[in-house]
This record gives sequence, structure tokens and C-alpha cells, in this order.
Amino acid sequence: MLKSQPRTTGPLRALAAALLVLLLTACGTRSEAPQGDCPACPACPGCEPGATGEPGKPATPAYKPLQPARWSDLPAWNDDDLRAALPAFLQSCRALAKRPQWPLWRPACEQAQALSAPSAAAIRKLFEARFQPWLLTNPDGSSDGLVTGYYEPLLRGSRTRGKPYVEAVLGVPPDLLSIDLGAVQPELKNLRLRGRLQGNKVVPYYSRAEITRGDLNNGRVLLWVDDPVELFFLQIQGSGRVRLPDGSMTRLAFADQNGHPYQSIGKLLVERGEMTLDQASMQGIKQWARANPTRLADLLNANPRYVFFSEQAIRSGDGEGPNGALAVPLTPERSIAVDPRHVPLGAPVFLSTTRPATTTPLRRLMLAQDTGSAIRGVVRADFFWGFGDQAGSEAGRMKQQGRMWVLLPPGAAPE
Repeated sequence: MLKSQPRTTGPLRALAAALLVLLLTACGTRSEAPQGDCPACPACPGCEPGATGEPGKPATPAYKPLQPARWSDLPAWNDDDLRAALPAFLQSCRALAKRPQWPLWRPACEQAQALSAPSAAAIRKLFEARFQPWLLTNPDGSSDGLVTGYYEPLLRGSRTRGKPYVEAVLGVPPDLLSIDLGAVQPELKNLRLRGRLQGNKVVPYYSRAEITRGDLNNGRVLLWVDDPVELFFLQIQGSGRVRLPDGSMTRLAFADQNGHPYQSIGKLLVERGEMTLDQASMQGIKQWARANPTRLADLLNANPRYVFFSEQAIRSGDGEGPNGALAVPLTPERSIAVDPRHVPLGAPVFLSTTRPATTTPLRRLMLAQDTGSAIRGVVRADFFWGFGDQAGSEAGRMKQQGRMWVLLPPGAAPE
């Protein structure tokens, strides 16, 4: 999702340095990677991936995330109709043309743009000539990972408050600080902290419970919607559309978040014994909410993270998805969110998984065009299903295992 620009000035650079020291100190005692927007701590003694933890024994080195592969390794590579993936690839080319690595991608992109009514075989030949497949590999050497799904929901809303439209959709507050630690240490370029000024101190930004009390809005309301549960899941999905009373629609896109860690309310309901693990889907949580309206606010506030939005016009034809982190429109069933620490944004990725809640193979070429705070790890993807109820049904049930091959032009893979 699109992130707001950093606003780190001189005093905040000093603050960022101090916070960096705290983060590195915590690395020695933390047993798992931080959640949310913060990547794992830089390696420190005793924290390397694959360490045995046994005195006197050397740590086992982690496997490199990219392992060379052959085209024949990609299951059903010859069966995918690549004509459906070509428009998404050309969208990636638009964004890559503005980036320093463009010279590496330019030959493939220009050849793809020159194709006129190409067949799937012609597109396949292009990819095989211009790219090398690399198997994404976890630090322990395994190649399986989690594949989830997301979509663009439809909400009902209004530009004025009044029943049933009483749930506020908020834009980015002016007092939200976004501190880019990459300004202090370049290797932490993906690490961003958020907070607010209290006197001359920076403190954590308000939690969901504090924000939803309603006395912190300060005119930041973009729209009013009619359902707190749908608004909650809009924040999880990161973008959505809102149908207004006159029948017109507008799009809400991720703009920023309050910096608090994400807490799964589905996991909480399972821990409380209110549903089983297989019931803890988006649909199951919505059913619980309808049956327990008086307990809903407390449940939602158990997740302290809060997402802020910006409003965007819907392009003509409304077949395109919202802009992802690559700043190009997502293509339904051909775009995925990835962890950009391991998969370059814009790159083609061949995904081998199964359809939601089934064992039916789902094998196709995707484009890495988005990110997400919960998308962390080498073999990890979030599959964009598109817009509407059917897309939501697929996304809400998707929690599959899968393998991924990233396709890179010569010279683009790390040494």
C-alpha cells in the first residue's frame, strides 16, 4: 500500500538515532521478528537466523533467499495463459522506468510493449529469453510459505453524518509523525516509526480505542459509513470503494497508520473459545459481530492499530484495482503483495499454490506490485482477488501453502 512521505527533520533525526539504539538493544532479547511495518532487527550476536543455540557449536548459515532454478522447475508453466498477465507486467514496466534499475528491465519491457496481439506462446518465449527464474527459499532451506488473499470491498457511505452513516473514515491526522530510520542508517530504509509530539517529547500515537472515542477527529473525516465491522475490514484490506446515496462511488486508499502493532481479533476469539480455528475467517468474524453487537467495540479495540485513508477517484471502466505500493493499479488475480526485502517490487513471480480452502492447483504468473504490514518473510504472498463480494469470499477463505519463483533479468539478482 502507498505510504506517506517521511517528515524527518533535524531534531527527529536525533530521536531516530536514539530509537535505533533501543531497537538494537531489544534484538538481543526478542525471540521473534517484530510485527507490523518494522522489519526484523539487524543481525546481532546470538540472533542470526539458523543459529543452533547450543554452546560450542557454530551457527548454521541461513540459506540465500534466491536459489537458481530452471524453467522446467515451474509446475504448469507451459499451461498458464500469459496473455492475462501481460497487462500487469506492462504496468510494472511503467513504474520500473522511473527507478534506477530500469536499464536491467528495459530490454524485456520494450520487447513486451512492442508485441501486437501476442499469443501466450509468444509471451512465454519472451519471458524465457529475457529472464532467469529463482526459487524463493526460506532461511532454513525450505521453499513452502503462506499465501493469503485480499480484495477491494464495497461499503455504503455518505459525505454527511446521519443515521445510518455514523462511522467516521479518517484521513491522515496532521499531528502524526512518521520517522524514517533509514535517514540515520541506510540499511534500515524499510523501518519507520510513528508517534506524536507531547510538549518536547515524542510519544506513541493514539491507539484505536482513543481514536474511535470521537474527540480526536479534528475535521479529518473523509466520509461516514454505516457499518463498523466493514470499516474494520476495510482497514485490514487497505483499500475499498464506497457507494454514496446518489449511487456514485469513490475509492478509499491506504494513506498511513498509527504505528501500533496489529493484533488479530480472529486469534483472540479462538483463544477465548468463542470460535474454532477453522471458523476464524473474515466471514466467521462478521457472523460473530452480528450476533454480539454490544461486545463488538471491545473486540475491535483489542487491535490497537488504526489505518488512515485518502480519497481517490475511480478510473473509467472501474476494472482496475487500487494503486499498490508500486504506484500502479493492481490487476485482479495477477497482482500480489510481497515482502520487498526479499522480492523486488515490479518483478514477475510464478506462484504455485491452491485455490482457497481446496486442493485445486492455482499456478500462474503474478506481478509483485504491493506490500502489506502482515506480509513478512521470503516465501510469503497476498493474492489480490479484485473487487466485490465474490472476490471477498475468495480472499476471506484463502490461507494456503505455496511456492514462489521470482523472474529477474540478467544482473538483477543479488550476488
